Amino acid sequence: MAPSKSSIAAFWDAAADSFDQEADHGLADPRVRQAWATALASWLPAPPAEVVDLGCGTGSLALVLAEQGHRVVGVDLSPNMTERARRKLADVNAWVVVGDAARPPLADHSVDVVLARHVLWTLPDPVAALRRWITLCRKDGRLVLVEGRWATAESDDYVDDHAALPWTGGVTARTLAAMLRHHVSDLTVVPLTDPTLWGRDITDERYVIIATP
Repeated sequence: MAPSKSSIAAFWDAAADSFDQEADHGLADPRVRQAWATALASWLPAPPAEVVDLGCGTGSLALVLAEQGHRVVGVDLSPNMTERARRKLADVNAWVVVGDAARPPLADHSVDVVLARHVLWTLPDPVAALRRWITLCRKDGRLVLVEGRWATAESDDYVDDHAALPWTGGVTARTLAAMLRHHVSDLTVVPLTDPTLWGRDITDERYVIIATP
């Protein structure tokens, strides 16, 4: 049995206080922040675009995008994460709502970009979520999926029953691209090997997929 939404939300609620301590979460290091700002600017259309940041956490990427001139909606299942994101985004053109990233509370064809970073591994049905995300995109919209396959296949400190998640431990670019190619017209995979993005050297697989439905 896959973990429940309530147990997943509770896990991330408990993680919210320390979440930004990770270099790629809080973007407190100016070099890390600039690396993400440069990468996002290369993956997204020119601003202003309507962007939904799914599994937005404390809103660090949403803040970068809003500062670049995009209109951003962040969605996260954790009330504690969204509260921190609201405070972080209080002075920019962005909104945050509590909601399920797999089924965002948005209308079909309502955004230019669906952004998700390290979200798919947490979802009980990631393939269904991807199909839903595609429907959110307007004509010529795009998916920007920052993902990876971690060095450890399972996160043993995650929620009970996490082993039942289809992509626990992450998903390889090959697997994700093969699934998406049936549903999109164009797809690019870019390895994310620059340690500046992560604030440290990495030994596992990390990448972004940019796809046009």
